[in-house]
Amino acid sequence: MEIKNRSAFFEYQIDDKYDAGIVLSGTEVKSLRAGKANFNDSYCLFNGSELFVQSLHISEYTFGTYANHKPLSERKLLLHKKELRKLQTKVKEKGYSIIPLKIYFAENGLAKMQIGLGKGKKLHDKRESIKQRDADRDLKRIIP
Repeated sequence: MEIKNRSAFFEYQIDDKYDAGIVLSGTEVKSLRAGKANFNDSYCLFNGSELFVQSLHISEYTFGTYANHKPLSERKLLLHKKELRKLQTKVKEKGYSIIPLKIYFAENGLAKMQIGLGKGKKLHDKRESIKQRDADRDLKRIIP
């Protein structure tokens, strides 16, 4: 099961990608396995030297009890210290942001989040992305 942030590549020019572990509760994992997550307006933020993902909506588990999770709580991301320091210095530069790209489950069953370090695109860059996407679509129609 893989849940992608489709708007991330349209809104941002992604320079680097990192795979991070994500701290979840039991009902959050069950909802993710059912594909019940939404990346709208989600972003990553440093709190001290730790990285957290904000505004990631994971729907409540339908069969959960009183111990069900909150859909919009902040979730901690797990990276090596070296990677965290590198990301922290890049984010301090003007225009760089950390964007969640996708959530997937690794072979060992652990939930992972791919995050990207990128800059926001300008309007003319977005138009170019639309042209490229249309051209690729036309090519796929011609060449099956």
